[in-house]
This record gives sequence, C-alpha cells and structure tokens, in this order.
Amino acid sequence: MENLLFILTYIAVTASAISGALEARKHEMDIVGATTIAFVNAFGGGTMRDLLLGRTPIFWIVDPWFSIITFVVTLFSFYRLNNIPDKLLIIPDAIGLGLFSILGATYSLQLHLSPIVAVLMGVVTGIFGGVLRDLMCNRIPNVFRSSTELYATCSFIGTWIFIILTWFNANTIIASTVGAGVIFVLRLLAVRFKMTLPAP
Repeated sequence: MENLLFILTYIAVTASAISGALEARKHEMDIVGATTIAFVNAFGGGTMRDLLLGRTPIFWIVDPWFSIITFVVTLFSFYRLNNIPDKLLIIPDAIGLGLFSILGATYSLQLHLSPIVAVLMGVVTGIFGGVLRDLMCNRIPNVFRSSTELYATCSFIGTWIFIILTWFNANTIIASTVGAGVIFVLRLLAVRFKMTLPAP
C-alpha cells in the first residue's frame, strides 16, 4: 500500500509540476516564476492536507526526490515543451487532480476518519495547489468561477466512488484506479462539453 501511495504521489507531483510550469509560461513568467508556480501547484494541496491531518513532516520535506523531480520537470517543460495548445494543458492538470484527490482520501482513511472528511480531504488535496497557482498568477481561481467547467465537483464524485469501493473491500489498486480515472474522465468531459454548475 505504501509503495502504491508513493508511486501515485510521484506521478501526481510530476503532472502538476508540468501543468504549473506551462501555466507560468503562458503568463510570460521567467524560469524563477515558473519554478515557483510549479512547486506551488505540485505541493500546495498535499501540504494543506498534511497540515490539516497533522501529518508532519510534510510529504515533500520527508522525501527530497519530490523537489528534485519538480525542478527537473519544470526546466524541461519550460524550455522544451513549446507550442502546446491550451486545450492540452488540461491533461496534466486533470491527472494531478485525480491522483491527488485519491491520495488525500486514502491518507484520511488510514487515520480512520469519517468518509465525508476523507472526501473533503481528497477535494482539498486535489484543488488547493491550483487555487494557489491561480492566485499567484493574479486571477480568481478557476475552481471558484461560475463560468469554469466542473473541477472540484469531479474530484468530489470520483473520491466518493473510491470510498464506496473501499466499503465493498475492493482491491486498493482497482479502487484507486477507478476513482482517479473517473475524476480524470469527468474533468475532460466537463471541458469538452462546457459543463458547469447552475448559475444563481
């Protein structure tokens, strides 16, 4: 189980770092800005989760490879991934959203917290890095805008599916894959079909 969590965390951090670096370049930041945004995007949600759950030291402080990978991925993304259409930026972001959401819920369940708290921790882990990224890019976070396609809702639904599968004693790898996959697919469908929450 621990090995699975580490693998998922590495993939989520990598995907989120790519998303952050490309977002920074889109806002015409330099490599320092891109590195900062990438770190915030990759570590923000997990840091908030660990602080709320009392899990210290925070995950990326314990394992320095998270920082090393983020540096390398940021440099590669910033200088080598040229002419990436905006629509493709949604892919690494959706991957990070799915994996981080499942990780947040998993760590909560390990502490024997209630299902609703586990789901909320999943959502916080999935979206908080993006919230900080958008704030540092000087804009209202996408997740809070009525015109933005479903984001936190995808995390909420997929994390509940993961929780329900664990109730039925589903294999951990299968439950995690299905939960993260649902979040990923829902996010892509939301963007494709412009799905938003009802306006007031």
